[in-house]
Amino acid sequence: MKICIINGPNLNLLGKREPEIYGSLTFEEYFTTLQVMHPTVTFSYFQSNIEGELIDKIQEVGFSYDGIILNAGAYTHTSIGIGDAVKAITTPVVEVHISNTFSRESFRHQSYISGNAKGVILGFGMKSYELAIASFL
Repeated sequence: MKICIINGPNLNLLGKREPEIYGSLTFEEYFTTLQVMHPTVTFSYFQSNIEGELIDKIQEVGFSYDGIILNAGAYTHTSIGIGDAVKAITTPVVEVHISNTFSRESFRHQSYISGNAKGVILGFGMKSYELAIASFL
């Protein structure tokens, strides 16, 4: 099984950025933990702060992987292009958010991805990624 985790803007700052919301672990540290927890899964990981690069990655893996876990960060609430990319591919996508976006600012309550995703997991911290992985197993 091949799963690609794609993280969007500012998620490269995990471990430094607002630790009270996002925790103190970097995603790279957490990614290693996921690989150990699921030795039979082949994971790839991509992060970008650039919308077009995220779309390119979704299109690149969107016809050959078994699953995509997508945390598009703030682009979730603004990018019709990312939503369209998710709709265009055949690989199922689980939208993930570390925080509960519905307990935050009202502009974070809108998602251009959710309607085209297999499911949405939010508010469970980094464990949100583990829950997404479980949905593919």
